[in-house]
Amino acid sequence: QVQLVESGGGLVQPGGSLRLSCAASEFVFDSYAVGWFRQAPGTEREAISCIKNRDGSTSYVDPVQGRFIISRDNAKKTVYLQMNSLKPEDTGVYFCAAYRIFFESCTLLRGHYDYWGRGTQVTVSS
Repeated sequence: QVQLVESGGGLVQPGGSLRLSCAASEFVFDSYAVGWFRQAPGTEREAISCIKNRDGSTSYVDPVQGRFIISRDNAKKTVYLQMNSLKPEDTGVYFCAAYRIFFESCTLLRGHYDYWGRGTQVTVSS
């Protein structure tokens, strides 16, 4: 059973940066793709980015492309989301999620993900 725990959220001013972490319990962590999702109040959970297991290939949604960077350290069983140039519309609860992956690219489709963390709040406000 994969367990995921997010950390690193907080309050930041527009234009600022935060780095989120997603720590996993599964010891074969490098068999899983990991994604970050965001949910603002009253909205559906939306995909932000994903990273494949071994080659580290990534995918981003357009609103965060060039501002956010996803990375992973398989030895530490941790995935990071570096968020720069934050905007008020980036506010929400950020979740990481994982699914077992083989040879395909990682997906931003929420339904593919089997394991979810409980989320960490990010608030961008002056």
